Amino acid sequence: MAEDDAIESVRRTSSGTGALRLTSPKSSINTGQKQSSALSEKTHDIDDEERARRIAEVDLDQHHKQAYRGPLLLWLSFQSIGVIYGDIGTSPLYVYSSTFTSQPSWDDLVGALSIIIWSLTLIVTVKYCFIVLAADDDGQGGTFALYSLLSRYTNIAKQDPHGQGGMRKMDRYETNDLKPINRGLRSFLENSSTAQFALKVIGVIGVSLVLADGVLTPAQSVLGAIQGIRVANPALGTPAVVGISCAILVFLFCIQPFGTSKLGTAFAPIVTIWLLFNLSSGIYNLALYDHTVLKAFSPYFAFAYLTRNGFEGWKSLGGLLLAFTGVEALFADLGAFSRKAVQMSWLCLAFPCLILAYAGQAAYISMDATETAYSNPFFYTVPPGTLYFSLVLAVLAAIVASQAMITSSFQLLSQVMRLSYFPHVKTVHTSSRFHDQIYIPMANWLLMIGTIIVTAVYNNTTSLGNAYGVCVILVTFITTCMLALVAILIWRTPFYLILPVFLIFVSLDGAFTSSVLVKVPDGAWFTILLAAILSSIFVLWRYGKESQWAAESLGRLAPSSLIRSTESTPYLTVGYGGSRISTVDGLGIFFDKTGDWNVLPVSFTQFLIKFAARPRILLFFHMRPLPVPSVPMDERYVIRQIDGVGPGCYAVVLRHGYADDVIRPGLARELVAQVELLISSRRGTEAPELEALRVACDAQTVYVLGKETMRIKNADGIGAFFRRVLLGTFLWLRENTRTKLADLDIDADKLIEVGFVKEI
Repeated sequence: MAEDDAIESVRRTSSGTGALRLTSPKSSINTGQKQSSALSEKTHDIDDEERARRIAEVDLDQHHKQAYRGPLLLWLSFQSIGVIYGDIGTSPLYVYSSTFTSQPSWDDLVGALSIIIWSLTLIVTVKYCFIVLAADDDGQGGTFALYSLLSRYTNIAKQDPHGQGGMRKMDRYETNDLKPINRGLRSFLENSSTAQFALKVIGVIGVSLVLADGVLTPAQSVLGAIQGIRVANPALGTPAVVGISCAILVFLFCIQPFGTSKLGTAFAPIVTIWLLFNLSSGIYNLALYDHTVLKAFSPYFAFAYLTRNGFEGWKSLGGLLLAFTGVEALFADLGAFSRKAVQMSWLCLAFPCLILAYAGQAAYISMDATETAYSNPFFYTVPPGTLYFSLVLAVLAAIVASQAMITSSFQLLSQVMRLSYFPHVKTVHTSSRFHDQIYIPMANWLLMIGTIIVTAVYNNTTSLGNAYGVCVILVTFITTCMLALVAILIWRTPFYLILPVFLIFVSLDGAFTSSVLVKVPDGAWFTILLAAILSSIFVLWRYGKESQWAAESLGRLAPSSLIRSTESTPYLTVGYGGSRISTVDGLGIFFDKTGDWNVLPVSFTQFLIKFAARPRILLFFHMRPLPVPSVPMDERYVIRQIDGVGPGCYAVVLRHGYADDVIRPGLARELVAQVELLISSRRGTEAPELEALRVACDAQTVYVLGKETMRIKNADGIGAFFRRVLLGTFLWLRENTRTKLADLDIDADKLIEVGFVKEI
C-alpha cells in the first residue's frame, strides 16, 4: 500500500538518517548493551544537535560483522556443518551417474576423479575458502555483497538521499592512495553509466541464480536419496519416489521457522555422521579394491582425460561440476556464521571426507564386474551390511542438503531488500546471539511451491541435473569476475598479481560454463528463465524506487519554505496560500520517514497545507531500527526541539532492535514521558513547556501518517511508453506488497492518514 512508506522503518533490519560517513572506525558495536557507556561518554554535556549527530554516526556503524572466538567459534563451526555442507556433501550420491552413461574405463574413471579432486581443491578450497570469503560486506556474503562492497568504495550506486537507504557508510579511498591502474579503473566505473548498469545487472543475476538454485537443490538432493531405495526395492516406481520426495520437502520447509541456529544444531550431527561414513566407505573401498585410483591426485590425468575424449570429455564437465554444487553456499551463508567458522569446518572435515569418498567410489567402480555401480555410485559402493543404514542416512543427509540453499536464499533476499531491489517483506530474526540469522516466511513458502513443482516435473536426478549445473557454475563465474574488481579497487592488490590468478580461475569457470550451456535445450532453459524472471523483478523494483526517490526529494521542505512567523502568529508562505495557521488543542504525532531534522515530515507538510492548522504540541516521530536484538531504554530515544515551526515542536528518534516491541498501545504516553525528561533536564520541573505538554496530552492525541499515491507523468514517444509500462508494473507491485499498517498496534480511532499525489 502507498501508506507503507510513511512508516517504512518498522520492519527494516538496518536504516539511518541520511548521514554520509566517509571513513569507518575500526571498532564495532555488536549489541545494544555495549554501546551504552560509549554513548554516555560521547554525549555528556553537549547540545542536542551535536548529541544527535554523534549518535547518528554510531548508528551508521552498527552493522558490523560479529567476531567470534574460542568455544563460541567452535560451536558456530559445528552448526555450519549442518547448514552449509549438506548440499556439497551429498554430491557423491549422483556425480558419477550424471557423468557416465556406460561403464567407464580405468583411465576415464581416474581422469574424472582427478577433475573432481582439483575442482574441490582449486575452486572450493583456494578460491572460495581462502579468497572469496575475505571479500565480505560487513560479514555478509554472496554476489550482491560483492556489489554492495564495490559501491561503498566507488560512487556507483544511487541512494535515497533522505530515506532509510540514504544512511550509507562510504569507504572510498583518497585518490593518491591508489596506483594509476587501480585509479583508472575506479574512474571508469564512476564515469560510465553503462559500466555501472552492467555491474548492477551482473550482481542481480548472481543473486537470481542462487535463488533459482534454492528451488533446484532440494529437489535434486532429496530425489537422489530416495532413488536409492530402488537398490533395496527395485519394484519401487517413479510416482512413489516423487511422492515420498515431495512429502519430505514439505516437512523440511515447515520446520524453517525454528531458525538457522536450531536447525544447524539439529542437522550438524547428521551431516557429520554422513561425511564420516563417506570417509570410512572411501577408505574401505580403496583398501579392498583399487588404491591405484589415487594417482588421480596428479593433474596429468585430468588433462589426459579431456585430451583423449575431446568433445565428449568436454561435455562430461557438466556432470563433474556437480561435485562442487553448493559451493556458493559457503559464501552466501557467511552472514549466518563467520569466515573462520566456515573455513574450519571445510578444511578440517568436509574437504578430506569428500576427496576420499569420491576416490573410494572410483576404486569400487573400476573393479565392478556387473558394470552397473556407476549408475548409483553411493549405494553400490557402501560396505556390506550397511545398505539400509546408508539409505536412512542418505535420506536424512538429503533433507539437510536442502538447508544450505534455503538459508542462502534468506540471506541473499535480505541483502536485496536492504539495497532496495525488492519490496520489504516480513523478516524474522531467529537468534538473539547471532544477529544475521533470519527467516523470511514469504520466501520459504514460495521456495516450497517451486521445489515441489520441479520435483514432480523432472522426477529424476539425471533430468534435473541438466538444469541444476547451470546455476552453480554461472554463479562461480560471476563471483570470479566481481572478485577481481574487489581485489583491484578495495584490496589495492597490484595488477600483475591479480592477472595470473584471475586467468586461472576464469579459465576453470569458463571451461565448466561452456560445457553446461549445451544443456540448455535439455532442461537448463528452466534455470535461465527462472533467473531472468527474478532479475527482471529486482531491476524493475530498483528502477521504480529510484524514480520514487527523485519525486519525493522535490517535496521535502525546510520549515522556512513553508512557514513564516510574525511576532505572535504563524502563516503559510505565499507559495502555499499565505493563510494564517490556527492551533488546535491536543498532541499530534507525525510519522517521519526520513529522520532528517533539516526538513519537515511529509505527513506534517501535507496536513498543514490542507488544513492550515496544527496541533498545539507536535512530535515528529522517526523509528531507526538497528541490527541488534535490543536497545536499552536509556539509549533508545534521541530528542531535539525543532525551531522554525512554532512553540511546542519536538523531533523524536526511537532507536530499536529487531526484538524490541516499539509500536504498541501507550506509545504516545511513552513519547510524552521522554519529552518531559528532556524539558525537565534543560529547564527544570516548573518549566511552562511541561504544563503545555500535559494539557495537550489530556485534550487529545492523534497519530498522523502520510498516504502517498504515485502517478506516472504523461509523455509521448516509444521511450515514454516503455517507461509507463515499467513504472506501472512497479506501482502495481508496490500497492500489493504487505502493508506496514499491520505493524501498528495503536488505536485506529486516533489514526489520521493524509493523502497526497506524487508524479514519477
